Amino acid sequence: MKVQIYTMQTPEEAVLAAAAGVDYLGVTPSNRGLPGEIDFATARSIVDALDGKAKRVALSVESDLGDIAAMVAAVRPDVLHLCGDISLVTPEQVGILRDRLKAVHPNLEILQAIPMTGPEALDHAAAFEAVSDLFILDSVAPHIGGIGAAGVTHDWSISREIVARSQRPVILAGGLNADNVGSAIAAVRPWGVDSLTHTNKPLDGGGFRKDIDKIAAFVKAAHAAA
Repeated sequence: MKVQIYTMQTPEEAVLAAAAGVDYLGVTPSNRGLPGEIDFATARSIVDALDGKAKRVALSVESDLGDIAAMVAAVRPDVLHLCGDISLVTPEQVGILRDRLKAVHPNLEILQAIPMTGPEALDHAAAFEAVSDLFILDSVAPHIGGIGAAGVTHDWSISREIVARSQRPVILAGGLNADNVGSAIAAVRPWGVDSLTHTNKPLDGGGFRKDIDKIAAFVKAAHAAA
């Protein structure tokens, strides 16, 4: 069972998270007010610090392909996590972006977020199958830009059906924590699980850092369930 954790904000906490057993570590290079976002230079420093320690994932909610490509060039992740509006970054657009990026970064993988808003998610996953290397099935919140960071679960029966139908590795996200990840794995049988909100340590005055103890507990629970 692969474990992915968002969102790293310093090289130090990223290295600690990797040491806790996390396989995929995410950064949010953005200036849109997203949870835990950081600038490109900080994201690159985290990616460099994690070399050989974990897979490095960079998230984008942008719809302009040039902006996404510029972020990848600056940050140099192993995995590009696309979680913007799928009506704007369509499968056709992702295909164009994929060809453009893989010409320069041949080992880059595309992690496509599927908004788990209802049965239509099955059709969305099918549409993105040919242009994605991995899927992440995530909840949506109206107050958060893009797909994810909602902190709530969704209908796992639909997620399970996507896992059954898809030829791509599937990461389950959305409201997961050490207490419910075992039930989620039993219900969905995903390739991996993801946590952001419920492995955070809130800071006085707003914002957060990662709680390494919560991350370690999440990793342990996920591995035990698998």
